[in-house]
Amino acid sequence: MNRYVYRIEHQTTYHYLGPVTLSRHLLHMTPRATDWQERLAHTLHFSTEPSLLDNSFDAFGNPVCRAEIDTPYKHLTVSTDMQVRIVPRSQFTYSASLPWETVRDMLAYQGKPRRAEQLNALRYRTESPYVRIKHELSQYAADCFTPGLPLLAGAEALMQKIHHEFTYSPGSTAVATPMLTAFHQRQGVCQDFAHIMIGCLRSLGLAAHYVSGYLRTDPPPGQPRLTGADASHAWVAVYCPPQGWVELDPTNNLRVDTHHITLAWGRDFGDVSPLRGILAGASLDKMEVKVTVTPLADAIVAN
Repeated sequence: MNRYVYRIEHQTTYHYLGPVTLSRHLLHMTPRATDWQERLAHTLHFSTEPSLLDNSFDAFGNPVCRAEIDTPYKHLTVSTDMQVRIVPRSQFTYSASLPWETVRDMLAYQGKPRRAEQLNALRYRTESPYVRIKHELSQYAADCFTPGLPLLAGAEALMQKIHHEFTYSPGSTAVATPMLTAFHQRQGVCQDFAHIMIGCLRSLGLAAHYVSGYLRTDPPPGQPRLTGADASHAWVAVYCPPQGWVELDPTNNLRVDTHHITLAWGRDFGDVSPLRGILAGASLDKMEVKVTVTPLADAIVAN
């Protein structure tokens, strides 16, 4: 088995119009440990030292850091330097996937006890703050989910449809842009593509969650550069029994594997924003984000 080792550097700088006297921050900037991803190293640095720093886990099992700064500042830089090792994931065929209607009915209310796996999936089947459930979304996805089609085949067809019919356009939307606005204008960024695909799946009665992370910056020789590199990235995981969760990237129209580094997952962007918080004092002037994902010299180790 091949193993891929990456170094990820993520730096966010805030510039304020005046001094900030107090701020509290919640960070999802530590790579999540999974069956396919191992965290090798991780450091976190604030340009102004926090008076309180606490590391724990959120309700979705993601590592989080809570920081409080009570020293006044006009500029704040938060940077992380991390290394992860990733192994290829199992690649499932369509025929191994249950019909999508079977999974939909499995997730519908049954009035009886559920297995732990299904209870977890149900957290990602309902509407959430950034993802609406609408008939127009289920209608948009209907031609991808024909009767009896294996769920994985339908999910990949929906991914391909969004990739081909929506334009990746940085600056066309903002973090707070409603999902339906991006859906109607048929353009946006990876966050919008992920929210739209999740909304379509949930509107059909299926379970899907939002994954935040990074993309390999430099592609292997002979392979095209992926859209969304040099920034935080987002994609989708769909509950696809018996395989479990299968991750799909509608921005790049591919099944997620060794080019994607996972930070966290939740119902939508609001659950896993890399850095957010509240402050007292001056308002924000501008924000700068820099991300670099570098394969290390010994990136591929054959077992």
